Amino acid sequence: MPKINGTSTPPSSFSTMQCDYYNELPGTLKGVECSLCKNKGSILVEVEGYTVLRMCECQKQRRALQALTKSGLKELVKEYTFDTYLTKEQWQYHIKQKALEYVTNPHQSWFFIGGQVGSGKTHICTAVVNRLMEKGFEAHYMLWRDDIVKLKSSVMEQEVYQKAVKYLKEVKVLYIDDLFKTERGKSPTQSDIQITFEIINTRYNNKNTITLFSCEKLIQDLLEIDEAIGSRIYQMAKHYTIEIREDKRKNIRLR
Repeated sequence: MPKINGTSTPPSSFSTMQCDYYNELPGTLKGVECSLCKNKGSILVEVEGYTVLRMCECQKQRRALQALTKSGLKELVKEYTFDTYLTKEQWQYHIKQKALEYVTNPHQSWFFIGGQVGSGKTHICTAVVNRLMEKGFEAHYMLWRDDIVKLKSSVMEQEVYQKAVKYLKEVKVLYIDDLFKTERGKSPTQSDIQITFEIINTRYNNKNTITLFSCEKLIQDLLEIDEAIGSRIYQMAKHYTIEIREDKRKNIRLR
């Protein structure tokens, strides 16, 4: 029987002491302040008298932050919050209220905002994603116009392609920014559409996933590009579909 300070200690008590000791040690991980693992990324737990090292739940948030960092949204997460989303006009108030309503229960529904350039679509979607990450959801940011090029370039390397697409299909929260944004006057290619459909259709059939879209196009435009994609997005985001009709006065970048 183990001895602590000269006294006999039952094995289960010793395991508990080991867990308590380890779990109170401070770690050095950055980005998320976790009171459970103290920023180590793991916790020690007791299982049938044995101690087992287990990944802390905060690791999901850390991975999400890493994905945002790689995407270039790291600074935007700090800047694009609900607090900094101004509601000087009624249309802005409506968008914010819809987004706040959505984050209270995002399950079984998607979120779509499309239309006028510069109207704060990325801002509000980033605020939603950040709030979901705070709830412990793993999230990934996909800048469509850049990531679709990378996916197409990897098609010939099936292992690389399948790994990348599998993650986009399965990650709990996927935010697709600038869906179908192409060079002015050009339409998405057939391969653009096929890859996008592959991702969206899998997520459509998996009701446990959450998907958000920002787009310069309206639902009708999406239906004209590809009815299968557009109708799936509309069906899943129906109550949380926000469309901002073209109106340069709503381009806040020009103010």
